[in-house]
Amino acid sequence: MSFIVDCQSHIFPRAYAELLTRNSNALRATGGDGVYLIDYDGAQRFRLDLDDYSPARKLRDMDRAGVDMSVISVNIPTPDMLEPELAEMGARVCNDAIAELCALHPDRFVGIASLPLNDAGAAIAELKRAVHELDLRGVFLPSHINGAPVDEGRFEPIYARAAELGVPLVLHPTVPIWGSAVSDHSMIPMLGFMVDTSIAMLRLILSGIMERHPQLLVLHPHCGGVLPYVMGRVVEQTEVKRRGRDHIRQSPRETYRRVYFDLVSPDDLAVDFAYRFAGADKLLFGSDHPWVTIDAILRHVRSLDCSGEEMAKILGGNARELFGIG
Repeated sequence: MSFIVDCQSHIFPRAYAELLTRNSNALRATGGDGVYLIDYDGAQRFRLDLDDYSPARKLRDMDRAGVDMSVISVNIPTPDMLEPELAEMGARVCNDAIAELCALHPDRFVGIASLPLNDAGAAIAELKRAVHELDLRGVFLPSHINGAPVDEGRFEPIYARAAELGVPLVLHPTVPIWGSAVSDHSMIPMLGFMVDTSIAMLRLILSGIMERHPQLLVLHPHCGGVLPYVMGRVVEQTEVKRRGRDHIRQSPRETYRRVYFDLVSPDDLAVDFAYRFAGADKLLFGSDHPWVTIDAILRHVRSLDCSGEEMAKILGGNARELFGIG
């Protein structure tokens, strides 16, 4: 029987939720007693109920689905969206909560670090603490950093240190800065999230960051968003029309082959396309729990027409290697 690792699973510490209510910039949080409303400058509002994120519920749902281990992170909004005086505090609160939960259940959880990415020096210091003191295994990277593109030069030292430490960048959607253009009909979580992570991933490639740091590991969520589907067009633009090549030497397709994908998609066709595009060695099962039920995604992953050896890699083997799970 395969060892199953859920590579995208979220918690939300009460202390972090309360800290969000102290923030007074464009991101606002109101509420209390475990239920909050998170407002992204009017473009999107999410109801946050801490009961949904309870570790007890997560463990029950993991057991019910047969998941052996989950790679846990704190869901959006990320600390970089907070006022500067709260960002570093928010990251520490998140990481301490993750580390405490992993220490309580070392055979069920490993953790991903949240960082105050808007301040490279503070982010690197917290990354070192998270890796060396808290034993966290990756960096949660939102699709933009408080409105700034992920390839802005001031962030590259963070990526360099992550590459040096061998911890992957785990891309994750956040409300796009252009979210108001698709806020009608709930299109931000439907489509905006997938497009924004694809833009972020393409920026990491076309900026040359991936080439300058060949050891940098990246996990692109949700079957790669829309980027695998349009990669042929990207390659035609860069390799035939010679556009967008100012910072790269190799084809974006070749660089993208280094990237891992999680299979958080409620669609057999999307999961099958990711398998055909990237191959079994680059795919990881993930559920996005508690936003999505674990069983729902497992059914789609298990629908893949692949060998038993490949399925074992997808369900857990690749995640164990990427996140150093023994």
